[in-house]
Amino acid sequence: MENQYELKDGFLRVRIPKELDHHSAIGLRAETDMLIRTYHVRHLIFDFSGTEFMDSSGIGVIIGRCKNMNYSGGSVEAEHLNARIEKIFLVSGLNKIIKVHKN
Repeated sequence: MENQYELKDGFLRVRIPKELDHHSAIGLRAETDMLIRTYHVRHLIFDFSGTEFMDSSGIGVIIGRCKNMNYSGGSVEAEHLNARIEKIFLVSGLNKIIKVHKN
């Protein structure tokens, strides 16, 4: 699956693929970082509406982008988490560093 991105008014919405594992994390990390640098993104939104699985590589991508955005004074949010992804956020502590929008 090709990653989907939406840029508008300093916001970048990243639609996370169905499975965010080591293989998909590599491309997602590179493409997201390139878009943030190129378009001076200030607000990053991860959309998990189609995501069913995320492993530690996916968690690393989220944490890394969060750190990068914090260094530049930006913000990171997550939305449309299903029960499984919400549990991963809870166990990993992602919910403490990223604003999560309830469905």
